[in-house]
Amino acid sequence: MTLLAFFLWNLAKVIVVTVILLLGVAYTVLLERKLVGRIQNRWGPNRVGPFGLLQPLVDGAKSFLKEDLIPTAVYRPLYLLAPILSLGCALISIGVIPFGIPHAGPGGVDLFEISDVHIGLLIILGVTSMGVYGIALAGWSSNNKYSLLGSLRSSAQLVSYELALGLSLVGVVLRTGSFSLRDIVEHQATRGIVTWNIFGGLQILGFFIYLMAAYAETNRCPFDLPEAESELTGGYHTEYSSMKFAMFFMAEYANMINVGCVATLLFLGGWTSPFGDLIGPFQSGLVNALLSLFWFVIKVFAFLCLYVWVRGTLPRFRYDQLMNFGWRWLLPLAIFNIVGTSLWYAFR
Repeated sequence: MTLLAFFLWNLAKVIVVTVILLLGVAYTVLLERKLVGRIQNRWGPNRVGPFGLLQPLVDGAKSFLKEDLIPTAVYRPLYLLAPILSLGCALISIGVIPFGIPHAGPGGVDLFEISDVHIGLLIILGVTSMGVYGIALAGWSSNNKYSLLGSLRSSAQLVSYELALGLSLVGVVLRTGSFSLRDIVEHQATRGIVTWNIFGGLQILGFFIYLMAAYAETNRCPFDLPEAESELTGGYHTEYSSMKFAMFFMAEYANMINVGCVATLLFLGGWTSPFGDLIGPFQSGLVNALLSLFWFVIKVFAFLCLYVWVRGTLPRFRYDQLMNFGWRWLLPLAIFNIVGTSLWYAFR
């Protein structure tokens, strides 16, 4: 394969994955509106298209066509950069996530991963932690006190919960001995659900810590303090409208999908079947690859449903409760999980 053909195949892969991710963002919004509607005993969107399936397209068109208002007192360069930074960091993370077993397409290009990086987990943690700069810059550059308070809250949340989130994954790394996402999945792939890290790896506490920290990292209820409507009007995006507001919105839901992908890979066996290796040798490599993609999507979908379920069930915390929970509970539990895992693998 020539260098040009290799470049074109990888470019096509990037475009396809980005389009699928953006469609996933749009329909995750619809999923949330539908499920929250059912939780609250109402229908949710059901007018545009069959069962309301075209509602995301209408919402996207509305965001593009709304008047774009920019207040006169904002610091314009950072005000415009902030939503681009937030959405960009959310989209970059998907580049190192493997969606299925390695399957070579034309010219040996892996069809189910954009880039196979040996330190993929570190890259995801680094890129996602950069996304808070978009929120911080949005609040400061808006020249609005509510926006500034929202961005400061988000920065404090990041410091508090990024520690617990990173430490919750150390137990998985200790068990696998690698930062490669493929190595982590393959280490869980022997006997199905029994060998997943959440059960066979004794990482159920780490999964709980990761789950709580992920809610706070993505500013989702009950930890959505940076945009608390009852306290801060709209928080960091109070002064944003039209497509710039939609970019913050898209970044939040793209981060939800990224969090679901990472949880699936690290704790839930990735693309492996919960019933073990039930695929017979008579099936082709393409069938195996499509089945692995199916299991991966199902697990991420279940994780997104859990996100929505929590939003429709729990009330928002007070800010002091949020900080106390992060520093006094999650961080000590994450350290305890590391010590316990280390002792288990040292003396077993």
